[in-house]
Amino acid sequence: MRRIYSILVENRSGVLCKVAGLFWRRCFNIESIVVGETDDKSVSNMIIVSSGDQRTLEQIEKQLNKKLDVIKVKTFNETESINRELLLVKIKYNRTNRRDIMENCDIMGA
Repeated sequence: MRRIYSILVENRSGVLCKVAGLFWRRCFNIESIVVGETDDKSVSNMIIVSSGDQRTLEQIEKQLNKKLDVIKVKTFNETESINRELLLVKIKYNRTNRRDIMENCDIMGA
């Protein structure tokens, strides 16, 4: 079972390390982690994807809520969220391969 955690945390140094350390100390796996500043410069939003059994995922949420730097934790399962992946590709361009590049972009919706 996979769960997505949206965590509002205080925006200061060391908070990411503390949250990631919580997962590491308890042997919880982080599949993905993204951190970004919110409109309020004193708050950051962490998105962490983790998987495990129901008990493990509930334990993660309880442990996150105990952290002093954590303001709020929201959880989502796969049916409650929209997942999108992004791929950045650097392509060598010349006049002879332009048509192929554009055809591939059209196919992929880029």
